[in-house]
Amino acid sequence: MVLNLFGLKRRNLFIRTIHLGKHFSTPNTEEILFKSICVNLRERKWRFLDQLLPSLKDSVLPRVFHEFRSSPNVVLELYQRISASRSVLSSLETCCIVIRTMVNCKNYNDALFLMKELMISRGYSPLDILEVLLDTYDVSFPCDAVFDTLVRACTELGASDGAYGVIEKLRMEGFFVSVHAWNNFLNRLVKVDDVCRFWFFYKEMVSYGYSENVYTFNLVIYALCKECKLLEAICVFYKMLKSGIMPNVVTFNMLIDGACRIGKLDEALKLVRNAEIMSDGCVFPNIVTYNCLINGYCKLGDVAIGEQFLDEMIERGLEPNVRTYATLVDGYSRNGMLDEAFRICNAMVEKGLMPNSVVYNTIIHRLYVEGDVNEASSLLSDMIEKYISPDKFTHSILEKGLCRNGRINEALSYHKQIVENNLMEDAFSHNILVDYLCKSQNLLGAQQLVCSMFVHGLIPDLVTYGTMIDGYCKEGNINRAVEVYDDIIKVKKNPNLVIHNSILDGLCKEVSVDVAEVLVEELKGTSLYDVITYNTLLNGYCIGGKIDKALHLFLKMRKERISVNTVTYNILINFMCKLGLIQHAKELMSVMITHGIFPDCITYTTLITSISKESSAREVVELHDYMVLQGVIPDSETYRTIVNPRIKQIDCGFD
Repeated sequence: MVLNLFGLKRRNLFIRTIHLGKHFSTPNTEEILFKSICVNLRERKWRFLDQLLPSLKDSVLPRVFHEFRSSPNVVLELYQRISASRSVLSSLETCCIVIRTMVNCKNYNDALFLMKELMISRGYSPLDILEVLLDTYDVSFPCDAVFDTLVRACTELGASDGAYGVIEKLRMEGFFVSVHAWNNFLNRLVKVDDVCRFWFFYKEMVSYGYSENVYTFNLVIYALCKECKLLEAICVFYKMLKSGIMPNVVTFNMLIDGACRIGKLDEALKLVRNAEIMSDGCVFPNIVTYNCLINGYCKLGDVAIGEQFLDEMIERGLEPNVRTYATLVDGYSRNGMLDEAFRICNAMVEKGLMPNSVVYNTIIHRLYVEGDVNEASSLLSDMIEKYISPDKFTHSILEKGLCRNGRINEALSYHKQIVENNLMEDAFSHNILVDYLCKSQNLLGAQQLVCSMFVHGLIPDLVTYGTMIDGYCKEGNINRAVEVYDDIIKVKKNPNLVIHNSILDGLCKEVSVDVAEVLVEELKGTSLYDVITYNTLLNGYCIGGKIDKALHLFLKMRKERISVNTVTYNILINFMCKLGLIQHAKELMSVMITHGIFPDCITYTTLITSISKESSAREVVELHDYMVLQGVIPDSETYRTIVNPRIKQIDCGFD
């Protein structure tokens, strides 16, 4: 009986088990693997996990990272171990979870690195990453700083549009980045000189109600100083103070540098002397401050005063750096004081600082200017012996210096050497030699040099093409110049204003003024013209004897408010003198002065030479005196050969 009952219970249990099994499916391999990993992670059994990680499926990892999102140490440890066995995580979702964890742990550098890796190596756009960050956003573990980090990653990669795209998308989704993210974005715009967009987006930021901090104000001051608006920058500085935001040393340095850039050294010095008082004792001049001052005085030619600030730096316990000495070396070199420049170099070495390529380049350049080619070569050898690698500026200085001193063959030989050693990065050095060959009327040599660029994988730029066009135009070979112009169009480059003006000049000198006229009309349609464009056409009309068209164009320039200049008047004065209309030419000079445009030595030479052929000695001297009173510095040759003999003639009583 008991046995029967026991057997019955076992049978019923077996049947219930079978029925219960119908409600539960057999766990698949992935589920078992997921649970196994989670168990081992909780127990920190890394040895077992290290064996398992290389064979893990990508579909399991996002679940694992999501499961442990509240345990940042576990997530980061797992990420590091996976990264060691795999070059990069294949799932964007997994990467975003890791990035969020890194940011939560204030591990910003690694988060930035991973974001950049996703954008550079994996090809994800900033908005792709943002979309997954939003999809994996967990209100239980909010981390809005991750959005700031994404904006910063974009700006560090130079993706300004991507950074703004992130900011705008977040705003539409109801999220707002911090003022720090905006500062990163705005800073990028200022650094690339995109000041117009900077002001547009700065106003947008303020319109959203963001409170500016010291870094925002610094950016505004920096942008204003770039635009040479020192007074407005100082107004922003006082706005900072009224807002209770204390300026830092960067604020003062930007204002000081801005003042120095526009030659306001007195204002710069006042800021230096009063920085401590104006900041309630928080700001003291640093190396950057003094470097700005020294640079300002050197640019004005007051290098000795600049050196006094070097002494003041040292007295205040500040250690001058290579830039400090390099600025003084440049200042003395520009003023032709090479002995002083070498003295500063020696002082620099005594302080334990090694001159860099900038210092060597400065002195080598000056030696070439003074014609001391041998000393320049000696200094280059010294530079190489000290393991200071010549840069592209060194190469350009050497080539230009040799050409300047009539050693163009040596320059070509040196150029060939650096090209063969793959030390040439772009067209910069080529352009120097092409320019000298064109000026030497060696157009064939210039053309061969341009062809050699293609052989070595270098692409000519607009400067290269423009130099060739100008050379052909001056040679009178307008057809070849137009062929080069067509080459620019074929390689999908946009000819600039300089190139168009060169073509225009060539057309006018070849008496193709009608074609030049059509070109000017086309340029007006693209707004790609300036006073040089009109002056060139005006000169073309004068060369062709088309006086009516010349005067009509001159009046048109005045009517359309194109800034006529001294060159404009000189063209017409020269034309009138050639026609024998000396009195009209003198009257035109008076009109010129009335409109605030003053004659120069070319006006002087043109009028004096012409009037001397038909007028008395007294009239020549009177015209000379009148023009000198108008501030004209006479051409020495014209004065010696025409004016001075007539002064002597009058003194002797002959007229």
